[in-house]
Amino acid sequence: MEYLKALQTYLGEWQGLAVTALHVVLILGLTWLALGLSRKALGRLRRYMQQDLGDLERLKRLDTLERVFRYVATVIITLVGVMLVLSEVGISIAPILATAGVLGIAIGFGAQSLVKDYFNGFFLLLENQVRQGDVVEVAGKGGLVEEMTLRYIRLRDYEGTVHYVPNGTIDSVSNRSRGFAFALIDIGVAYREDLDEVYAVMREVAAAMRADPELGAKIEEDIDIAGVDNWADSAVVVRCRFKVKPLEQWNVRRAFLYRLKKAFDAAGIEIPYPHLTLYAGQDKEGNAAPLPLQLQRQGKAL
Repeated sequence: MEYLKALQTYLGEWQGLAVTALHVVLILGLTWLALGLSRKALGRLRRYMQQDLGDLERLKRLDTLERVFRYVATVIITLVGVMLVLSEVGISIAPILATAGVLGIAIGFGAQSLVKDYFNGFFLLLENQVRQGDVVEVAGKGGLVEEMTLRYIRLRDYEGTVHYVPNGTIDSVSNRSRGFAFALIDIGVAYREDLDEVYAVMREVAAAMRADPELGAKIEEDIDIAGVDNWADSAVVVRCRFKVKPLEQWNVRRAFLYRLKKAFDAAGIEIPYPHLTLYAGQDKEGNAAPLPLQLQRQGKAL
């Protein structure tokens, strides 16, 4: 009889362990299933919301929000699954939750910068200030936004350097990717040149760019010539600008300067540069003659 009781107790213990293990496996399976379903649901929701959207900026915002919500959903589902597993194996989660609450308060005081990162990241997303794919300048760093989370923004600048900027350090955002941009260009010409002729050549080059199939798609309006912006030491500075699509301001600016240089050369319009004349220091009367041209060139080279 004692043997049968011991055997029943032994079998009962193994049965309890088997049931517990089965429950743990079931919880882990449901957790894995919930993670997969959340990813698919967010992906389908994004695709559904993109059907009627032709705005590239709103599409980029949806992509950014999907990444953040996917991260939040993963953390929440994983925590719930872990707590259920602990409860199933007989570990009370009430003390753990209480300890976590106390630790959370302590960490909140000790890691205020981390909490600030998450709060700033939340409001950056809520106010739609930054999206993945934008070109921005934040906290003294500029570049293409490759990734944005609730804690940091990852930028890659023109040299390829990657910058990780904590959201808590961001107090202002300069976004160059919204709606449209202006390609601002300053042109220097000699004082002796006729400005009306200069304006005419600039408009001809701008019109040719708008007629170009590739460049014309990037420019939204005709050139806007503001006029003479400055009388510099060796040039009259004329300021103009193009209204272009986002992130195309640098390409349009380079193309305009390239074509304008050729047009100025063809029209005989001088693009001045600073001149330097060297004098030998001989007396205080200022009667020293300029150095020979060959020596002046050697002085510039030095």
